[in-house]
Amino acid sequence: TRRLVREHTLSVADLIWPLFVHEPGSGPARVAIASMPGVERLSIDELVVEAREAVALGIPAIAIFPVIDAALKTPDGEHAHDPENLVCRAVRAVKQACPELGVICDVALDPFTTHGQDGLLDDTGYILNDETVAVLQQQALVQAEAGVDIVAPSDMMDGRIGAIRRTLEAKGHI
Repeated sequence: TRRLVREHTLSVADLIWPLFVHEPGSGPARVAIASMPGVERLSIDELVVEAREAVALGIPAIAIFPVIDAALKTPDGEHAHDPENLVCRAVRAVKQACPELGVICDVALDPFTTHGQDGLLDDTGYILNDETVAVLQQQALVQAEAGVDIVAPSDMMDGRIGAIRRTLEAKGHI
């Protein structure tokens, strides 16, 4: 009876594995994250290794979080909607190696902006909602075109969910 009426059963099918990707440049392909023991930033090649491990373990999805090179960050986060950015290249590599694995990507500007905010700022530091939503729409679209299964906006802009959905659906990403 307890098994019939218990509220939740947790299994590997309920897991999403967060993975952190970076451009290794001339450095190592795996870099420990000091604030998260046992967690590493991975090159795209190493991300694919972990994605294959996720499939082997029966984990249905990974969530990719990028560490963007400081030289690519701008006040307007324009690299966020570059189809050749780190996120899009990582998604394509994972989907090519593991097409059955679900891939989730954050939609937010903070990894791409010099100021670290999720939104675009005016000259006084005020966040510009509508202008930011327009950029988030572009970011979600390049991720979808790269093959991401789920876009996951984490910013706090008003109206972004509907705007992103309209953009994706207009381009055939239902």
